[in-house]
Amino acid sequence: MDRPPRGSWSRFNAELRRREVYPVIVFYAVIGWLLLQIGEVTFEPLGFPGWVMTTLIVGVVAGFPVAFALAWAYDITPTGIYRDRGPASGTVQDEDRPSVAVLPFLDLSPSQDQEYFCEGIAEEILNALTKIRKLRVAARSSSFRYTSAAGDIREIGRELGVRAIVEGSVRKSNGMLRVTAQLVKVADGYHIWSKEFDRELKDVFVIQDEIASSIAASLLETIAPHEKPEIRTPPGTDVNAYDYYLRGRQFFKRFRKVDIEHARQMFWQAIDLDPNFALAWAGYADCFSFLVMYADPQPDYLAEAQHACERAVALAPELAEAHASCGLACLIRRDFKGAERAFRAALELNPNLFEAYYYYARARFHPGDMDPAAELFRKAAEIDPTDYQSRCLRVQILRGNGREREAMEEAQSAVAVVEKHLEWNPDDARGLHLGAGPLALLGQTERAKKWLRRALELDPDDPIVLYNVACNFATMNEVEESLDYLEQAIQYGTVSADWMRNDEDLANLRASPRYAGLLERVEHSEREKLRGE
Repeated sequence: MDRPPRGSWSRFNAELRRREVYPVIVFYAVIGWLLLQIGEVTFEPLGFPGWVMTTLIVGVVAGFPVAFALAWAYDITPTGIYRDRGPASGTVQDEDRPSVAVLPFLDLSPSQDQEYFCEGIAEEILNALTKIRKLRVAARSSSFRYTSAAGDIREIGRELGVRAIVEGSVRKSNGMLRVTAQLVKVADGYHIWSKEFDRELKDVFVIQDEIASSIAASLLETIAPHEKPEIRTPPGTDVNAYDYYLRGRQFFKRFRKVDIEHARQMFWQAIDLDPNFALAWAGYADCFSFLVMYADPQPDYLAEAQHACERAVALAPELAEAHASCGLACLIRRDFKGAERAFRAALELNPNLFEAYYYYARARFHPGDMDPAAELFRKAAEIDPTDYQSRCLRVQILRGNGREREAMEEAQSAVAVVEKHLEWNPDDARGLHLGAGPLALLGQTERAKKWLRRALELDPDDPIVLYNVACNFATMNEVEESLDYLEQAIQYGTVSADWMRNDEDLANLRASPRYAGLLERVEHSEREKLRGE
């Protein structure tokens, strides 16, 4: 049975948690109580008149709403106090903090074959900037859809909801590297900062640090003019290893099984050249985790993922990506407590790491912790306004919890984001089948079915496509067709029993004996795998 809607109180309570009001109130209550105890014990022996104690009591009580208001309005962080304007909405006006997006750099090399390197160096600069808590940095998945040549830089900035854009170019030739970088103000298109770097190729990590530090200093000038930002990217000691790593990242982001296999090979080449390259170990771990989760659940892959991520953490315990990789490896092993610890560690190191929020949400979903999962998906979407996955999955949770009005609002937002994504990626099967769910909820069933048919045309044998198609037909109460696709997905061995049990999209199937048989089949398979480990 669906839970009753929680309405405005649920949203208010979530906002209290987000703004960290509760810890402030607890701290105030403890301090107030201590002051009253001290007053009661000491005021009379010291000869203070009675009205002093009364004044203290009134002050403590009257101070409570003041403390509440200040906790609501301001964020206290290790780097300072900031005005809290509420959850990010993706607009420039909503943020007091400096905000920036990094676009993929243009390839000006003679052979025009360095796209992976251009994206990679931009990504490392982006990763360095996310370590500065005073900066709000657009997620890679948002900003890397654009290039400086793709349109008006001001319009790109407004779409990404940032105040400034980093763009640049790379020329790589004969062991030399020329990187040109500019920081552009979105409001008027004028350059805030521009610099050209000519170095030997072996100095690529130094260039990354120089660019990131210069950009950060320019953006922080108005807030903390005397502060020098501390930025260090985790370097690989071998430039050729770094080159393989960047190639691996390029393959990995394509999300297909064949590309993940290519990425795994590239990461291993990087590790072979530089065994202490922590980022390569983290990428290597993620490849095995993704293969288990989406394509090929071999027991050996579980062990490989765990070993690789542990190696990454041992080499660079300060690297958020390494801890996130461990969280993902724990998730595929159904070690949900271990996953939570790892994701918390990642977010402590980098509070802007989208992947940590997204997979942490999935880790809470599996055991049925729906409210925390919904909040984590909300946070992931807040960090990356262009991500459709977190929004679509949040719609599912909200609907399952009986929060119908919130689900409808989120569905409208999700559809808008998916539509924008499909403009850039019309053949993205994942966008089509995930986006069909919010469409169906909004009553656009024919359009939802059209998207599902297109997803099946693109990837007819992909188990994730088949599973989500099954979910969508289930929500439309087309039970038998849904069960047909669910059975096909299970044949590939990638459907999780936890997900089946907790997925409210499948609610219309649970009275079917056929569904019960399929669930038992998945549970039996998982028990056998655990015995074999």
